[in-house]
Amino acid sequence: MFNTGKFAGKTVFITGASRGIGKEIGLKLAKDGANIVVAAKTTTPHPKLPGTIYTAAEEMEKAGGKSLACVVDVRDEGSIKDAVDQTVKKFGGIDILINNASAISLTGTEATEMKRYDLMHSINTRGTFLMTKSCLPYLKQGKNSHVLNISPPLLMEPRWFSNHVAYTMAKYGMSMCVLGQHEEFRQFGVGVNALWPLTSIWTSAMEMLSDKGGESASRKPAIMADAAYAILSKNSKDFTGNFCIDEDVLKGEGVTDFDQYACAPGNELMPDFFIPDGKYDASLGFKKPSEGFKKDVVDAEIKQVLQSAGSLLTSDIVKKIGIVYEFTLTGNPERKITMDLKNGNGSIQEGPSDSATVRFSLAPHDFAPLFTGKLKPTAAFISKKLKISGDINGAMKLENLLKKIAKH
Repeated sequence: MFNTGKFAGKTVFITGASRGIGKEIGLKLAKDGANIVVAAKTTTPHPKLPGTIYTAAEEMEKAGGKSLACVVDVRDEGSIKDAVDQTVKKFGGIDILINNASAISLTGTEATEMKRYDLMHSINTRGTFLMTKSCLPYLKQGKNSHVLNISPPLLMEPRWFSNHVAYTMAKYGMSMCVLGQHEEFRQFGVGVNALWPLTSIWTSAMEMLSDKGGESASRKPAIMADAAYAILSKNSKDFTGNFCIDEDVLKGEGVTDFDQYACAPGNELMPDFFIPDGKYDASLGFKKPSEGFKKDVVDAEIKQVLQSAGSLLTSDIVKKIGIVYEFTLTGNPERKITMDLKNGNGSIQEGPSDSATVRFSLAPHDFAPLFTGKLKPTAAFISKKLKISGDINGAMKLENLLKKIAKH
């Protein structure tokens, strides 16, 4: 996404901005000439993590903005008050608050020490609430003022709690601030939204906590910065109360090239925690889809696959493969799709086949991912999402073809 210059002169207070996603968002806005408050605890270099509030502030200046480095512990009310006072004294107000500071411990109940529990809740939930409360008097005075929390959609599903309930509670606390405050602040014209990554984001903190192999399955923080830029550009009176996912926000802005954000373009990406199943509507924020909506989305995806895959078939492909495949999409009613790679120029269309020598069975919502590369046939077979009967060697031929189709 290109910078438009609309944040020139705007004052943006970012917690946890000395590195990672917070810093990247600051640099993006600084390119417009924004005033960036780098609020964090790091004043001296960490032995394993690069950057301090001072080096980050210097980078904001070099990017084209003005900056203020503030030593802030979001658990401490006095620390926050001092930083807010310094900000208002230097820049005259606060237009945007980004609650990015967060603590993480992916531990189960027995393994979570209470000091770690208290740290996560003090920084994530309490810190976000306190930061927003402290900035609100100035946000109310601004034009197109926003609060953006780096927190996930509120999905009350056991899978997001069972392995790390303490961390999930702390992150969901940030999202509950969005849920309540967006309605509370509507009268002031202050927009309150959440932003969360679809995939793992590779930062220096991730590098310290993970093995190096995680980088190739991750995206760069730039995708979160671009998505934040898009959200903060919207009218705060109209766009509020949304739980946004970075990729969906950018698709809504017309972005189609997501390889630019990949640490290793072409590699399979690792999804982040708390990602919803089903379709996400970037214009509305996350809404849990109804069954009817889910079916409409799946039907549209299947139709698109039939059109795109059909347009790629050729007589050369037919000569190489020479097999008729039948897909049974389970459910009520059951659907059949035939992919004829034995006759003429090949075809793929709705309907059963009497001559198929390889038959697949899978759920309707797994059909499109199989053709777009999001679901690997081998992995689907091992996980029992895909059942195969007939010529196994013939099935393997199709897997190679699906890889080529996915690239298009």
